[in-house]
Amino acid sequence: MTLRSYNRREFLGRAIASGTGAAFAMNSLSWAADQPAGKTGKAAKLSTPKAEKIGWRICCQLYTFRDRSFYEALEVIVGMGLRRVEPAFFLPLSKEQPNLKTGESLPPDKRREMKQRMNDLGISMPTYYAPIEGDKDAYRKIFDFAKEMEVETLVAEPPPEVFETLDGLCQEYRINLAVHNHPEGPGSKYWNPDTLLKACEGRSSRIGACPDTGHWVRSGLDTLESLKKYQKRIITVHLKDAAESGKRDSRDVPLGTGKASYSAILRQLYDWKWRGVMTVEYEHQSPQLVQEVSQCVSFVEDFAANVKK
Repeated sequence: MTLRSYNRREFLGRAIASGTGAAFAMNSLSWAADQPAGKTGKAAKLSTPKAEKIGWRICCQLYTFRDRSFYEALEVIVGMGLRRVEPAFFLPLSKEQPNLKTGESLPPDKRREMKQRMNDLGISMPTYYAPIEGDKDAYRKIFDFAKEMEVETLVAEPPPEVFETLDGLCQEYRINLAVHNHPEGPGSKYWNPDTLLKACEGRSSRIGACPDTGHWVRSGLDTLESLKKYQKRIITVHLKDAAESGKRDSRDVPLGTGKASYSAILRQLYDWKWRGVMTVEYEHQSPQLVQEVSQCVSFVEDFAANVKK
């Protein structure tokens, strides 16, 4: 998500239109392994078996398909051969009820409905982009929701002064916190990797990073050197490439075609034997959205298929 998108309240009153960029780019993916059918019997093909084999679990950030509701986006994600989603707390659950958001604000019956819909499609929710800010009284509600939805890692941008409280909750709930970065600018706390490293000093291994490589490009940083600073603190990754370095409004491009040095990034993660959830997030909206997201997925799968030890 861009820093502009982080001022998310603009989304709360917006009706979600469906159908933009809905032409599936099925031929751009290599279908290889069957996803077990959900309870409805609907089967999906896994498009990333090679990545899975080396321990990279590919996920999709819901912000990618913010032009539609969560339920509509799930159908697209399944059609692309992915089996994981990272919801964002400010995006709508369904087009019929756009005021209901995919997060802890949902009433119990809608939480059950959300979880059942994912189960039926064979989709899991290992990560959740959560509104963890300065209000400590709200934290337990977020962690309760995450536990109910079987979330492994919360992705957020909390202020450094609350890390001690959050670390305690992470231990209690056995849920990780991965801190995300936006591009350099007002309100962007963690655009510089050194800031997060300092905030993590003395914290448990459940507190770490969710590096957004595209935002590093927009901040004019060297992506590989920034990644190396985090190393063992990396919990999950937002896979993103951008066209121009040092330009905050640089558009997303398919992985490997921008300035993020993506082959080198994946190689470094592989050499570290890093294992975890890799979340594709694509911010540029266009009629070719699904095709371009599919290219990102294919890039990771092709790397995994051809990497040499």
